[in-house]
Amino acid sequence: MSADGSKKVVLAALAGNALIAVTKFAASAYTGSSAMLSEAIHSLVDTGNQGLILYGMARAKKPADQAHPFGYGMELYFWSFVVAILIFGVGAGVSIYEGIEKIRHPLEITDAYINYIVLGAAFVFEAGAWWIAMQEFRRTKGDRSYFDAVRQSKDAAVFTVLFEDTAASLGLIVAFVGIALGEWLDLPVLDGVASVVIGLILTAVAAFLAYECKGLLVGEAASSPVVKGIRAIVEAEDGVKGVNELRTMHLGPKDVLVNISLDFGDTLSANDIERSISNMERDIKSAYPEVKRLFVEAQSFRGHLADITAQAHSSDGQPD
Repeated sequence: MSADGSKKVVLAALAGNALIAVTKFAASAYTGSSAMLSEAIHSLVDTGNQGLILYGMARAKKPADQAHPFGYGMELYFWSFVVAILIFGVGAGVSIYEGIEKIRHPLEITDAYINYIVLGAAFVFEAGAWWIAMQEFRRTKGDRSYFDAVRQSKDAAVFTVLFEDTAASLGLIVAFVGIALGEWLDLPVLDGVASVVIGLILTAVAAFLAYECKGLLVGEAASSPVVKGIRAIVEAEDGVKGVNELRTMHLGPKDVLVNISLDFGDTLSANDIERSISNMERDIKSAYPEVKRLFVEAQSFRGHLADITAQAHSSDGQPD
């Protein structure tokens, strides 16, 4: 997925949520609906979140320097994690608190039809933003299931917006049903119940996003097809007896670090090994442009095993 595509998704969501938030706050103030207030807060939080993601995307583009020799690509993952915290702490927390207050002290909603109009218009805007995010997501989904595609995605900007918009759409439906049932059954308490349910939806989304972003911050490997492809290129190179170790890590959505330990043939000269490494680097980066940094270590298989054994003994000797 291109950086331009990801930015388009975030900008579309930001514009839609900003307009929706203003409308929802006005409707909530006029009608007194708790569910509508929860939705307004939700949209306001989402607007701020998209601003943070755009900031993270801009920071991630900074070139590498002496302090950060591998660049700033992981800043996007950090700010996406902050977004998950804000969804939970502000969006979910305020919605649940407001809902409980309205359950304890229910108030009759006035001019409910205004809420229906606003919720309907908001659903159209949210659906549009969700569709843009889904179209971008489908470009890289391939034959994988949606769940697997999200789990393996390294583009935090797109899957964060996608899940935010999904939560927003579900929240709008819950708010509509809660207000409608409260009016129809003459049970204003249902407005507060809807607000609590919206808060629980946001809690679930925040937990999922935090889990996904945590994995990216800690360091996730490239996808299995990419790793297998790199291994195939390396093993096909003349003079390579075996691959001792192949490690990959995403430093950004399109920034992969690759470290390889290789056992070369004993008859190869230093020039032969250098030529072989240059060939592999050219072929790997040509096949996988996301590989920005590639490091190759020439080491015998026996020496590699000795290093692993020494590291294991060293770790066993460390105090708990």
